[in-house]
Amino acid sequence: MHAYSEAYVDDVVENQGRLFDYFAQTYPNKSTEDFIVTYMKSKTRKSIDDSKAYVMTMDFEELWNYFYTTEDVDIKDGETIPGFIPDWIGEFYAYYQWFYNTPSSLIVEKIPVNYLIHAYPGLHDLDLELAVKKVGEY
Repeated sequence: MHAYSEAYVDDVVENQGRLFDYFAQTYPNKSTEDFIVTYMKSKTRKSIDDSKAYVMTMDFEELWNYFYTTEDVDIKDGETIPGFIPDWIGEFYAYYQWFYNTPSSLIVEKIPVNYLIHAYPGLHDLDLELAVKKVGEY
Protein backbone atom coordinates (compact mmCIF):
# COMPACT_ATOMS: atom_id res chain seq x y z
CA MET A 1 0.00 0.00 0.00
CA HIS A 2 1.25 3.47 -0.90
CA ALA A 3 1.90 6.20 1.65
CA TYR A 4 -1.05 8.42 0.70
CA SER A 5 -3.57 9.06 -2.06
CA GLU A 6 -2.17 8.97 -5.57
CA ALA A 7 -3.92 12.31 -6.17
CA TYR A 8 -1.10 14.06 -4.26
CA VAL A 9 1.90 12.25 -5.73
CA ASP A 10 2.68 14.45 -8.72
CA ASP A 11 2.53 17.65 -6.67
CA VAL A 12 4.62 16.27 -3.80
CA VAL A 13 7.24 14.89 -6.19
CA GLU A 14 7.47 18.09 -8.23
CA ASN A 15 7.54 20.41 -5.24
CA GLN A 16 10.20 18.44 -3.39
CA GLY A 17 12.37 18.41 -6.51
CA ARG A 18 11.92 22.14 -6.92
CA LEU A 19 12.62 22.69 -3.21
CA PHE A 20 15.96 20.87 -3.41
CA ASP A 21 16.86 22.75 -6.59
CA TYR A 22 15.80 26.07 -5.03
CA PHE A 23 18.08 25.44 -2.06
CA ALA A 24 21.05 24.53 -4.26
CA GLN A 25 20.58 27.63 -6.43
CA THR A 26 19.82 30.06 -3.59
CA TYR A 27 22.48 28.94 -1.11
CA PRO A 28 25.59 28.10 -3.17
CA ASN A 29 27.89 28.18 -0.14
CA LYS A 30 25.78 25.77 1.90
CA SER A 31 25.90 22.00 1.72
CA THR A 32 23.06 20.78 -0.49
CA GLU A 33 23.62 17.29 0.86
CA ASP A 34 23.27 18.46 4.47
CA PHE A 35 20.08 20.33 3.58
CA ILE A 36 18.59 17.26 1.91
CA VAL A 37 19.37 15.02 4.88
CA THR A 38 18.08 17.62 7.35
CA TYR A 39 14.87 18.08 5.37
CA MET A 40 14.24 14.35 4.92
CA LYS A 41 14.56 13.86 8.70
CA SER A 42 12.44 16.91 9.56
CA LYS A 43 8.99 17.25 11.06
CA THR A 44 7.97 19.04 7.85
CA ARG A 45 8.77 15.99 5.74
CA LYS A 46 7.18 13.68 8.32
CA SER A 47 3.96 15.68 7.90
CA ILE A 48 3.98 14.64 4.24
CA ASP A 49 4.77 11.04 5.17
CA ASP A 50 1.75 11.21 7.49
CA SER A 51 -0.56 12.56 4.74
CA LYS A 52 -1.16 15.98 6.26
CA ALA A 53 -2.82 17.79 3.37
CA TYR A 54 -1.89 21.23 4.70
CA VAL A 55 1.79 20.56 4.05
CA MET A 56 1.32 18.22 1.08
CA THR A 57 -0.42 20.93 -0.96
CA MET A 58 2.23 23.63 -0.45
CA ASP A 59 4.26 24.73 -3.44
CA PHE A 60 8.03 24.67 -3.06
CA GLU A 61 8.29 28.28 -1.86
CA GLU A 62 5.61 27.77 0.78
CA LEU A 63 7.29 24.52 1.76
CA TRP A 64 10.65 26.27 2.15
CA ASN A 65 9.11 29.04 4.28
CA TYR A 66 7.25 26.52 6.43
CA PHE A 67 10.36 24.37 6.88
CA TYR A 68 12.61 27.35 7.58
CA THR A 69 10.28 28.95 10.14
CA THR A 70 9.12 25.83 11.99
CA GLU A 71 12.32 23.78 12.17
CA ASP A 72 15.58 24.47 13.96
CA VAL A 73 17.53 24.83 10.73
CA ASP A 74 21.32 25.11 10.75
CA ILE A 75 22.62 23.95 7.39
CA LYS A 76 26.38 23.46 7.24
CA ASP A 77 28.62 25.39 4.92
CA GLY A 78 29.76 23.27 2.01
CA GLU A 79 29.38 22.42 -1.63
CA THR A 80 26.35 22.75 -3.81
CA ILE A 81 25.27 19.69 -5.75
CA PRO A 82 25.42 20.92 -9.36
CA GLY A 83 23.01 20.97 -12.25
CA PHE A 84 19.72 19.09 -12.26
CA ILE A 85 20.85 16.55 -9.67
CA PRO A 86 19.19 18.20 -6.62
CA ASP A 87 15.84 18.38 -8.42
CA TRP A 88 16.06 14.73 -9.44
CA ILE A 89 17.10 13.61 -5.95
CA GLY A 90 14.12 15.46 -4.49
CA GLU A 91 11.76 13.79 -6.94
CA PHE A 92 13.35 10.38 -6.41
CA TYR A 93 13.09 10.51 -2.61
CA ALA A 94 9.49 11.79 -2.72
CA TYR A 95 8.37 9.08 -5.13
CA TYR A 96 10.30 6.38 -3.29
CA GLN A 97 8.65 7.37 -0.01
CA TRP A 98 5.20 7.24 -1.56
CA PHE A 99 5.79 4.03 -3.55
CA TYR A 100 7.22 1.95 -0.71
CA ASN A 101 5.40 3.78 2.12
CA THR A 102 8.66 4.13 4.02
CA PRO A 103 9.53 6.96 6.43
CA SER A 104 11.62 9.61 4.72
CA SER A 105 14.02 9.69 7.67
CA LEU A 106 14.91 6.04 7.00
CA ILE A 107 15.16 6.39 3.23
CA VAL A 108 17.89 9.00 3.42
CA GLU A 109 19.90 6.66 5.68
CA LYS A 110 19.40 3.52 3.58
CA ILE A 111 19.84 5.32 0.23
CA PRO A 112 22.35 8.10 0.95
CA VAL A 113 22.48 11.29 -1.08
CA ASN A 114 26.00 10.41 -2.24
CA TYR A 115 24.72 7.11 -3.67
CA LEU A 116 22.07 8.97 -5.69
CA ILE A 117 24.63 11.49 -6.95
CA HIS A 118 26.72 8.60 -8.32
CA ALA A 119 23.64 6.75 -9.65
CA TYR A 120 22.24 9.86 -11.34
CA PRO A 121 23.87 9.29 -14.77
CA GLY A 122 22.30 5.83 -15.06
CA LEU A 123 18.93 6.53 -13.44
CA HIS A 124 17.83 10.08 -14.24
CA ASP A 125 16.65 9.35 -17.79
CA LEU A 126 14.41 6.51 -16.62
CA ASP A 127 10.78 6.92 -15.71
CA LEU A 128 10.79 7.79 -12.01
CA GLU A 129 8.87 4.65 -11.02
CA LEU A 130 11.34 2.49 -12.92
CA ALA A 131 14.29 4.25 -11.26
CA VAL A 132 12.72 3.66 -7.84
CA LYS A 133 12.12 -0.01 -8.68
CA LYS A 134 15.71 -0.43 -9.93
CA VAL A 135 17.07 0.84 -6.64
CA GLY A 136 14.54 -1.40 -4.93
CA GLU A 137 13.11 -1.64 -1.50
CA TYR A 138 15.76 -2.06 1.15
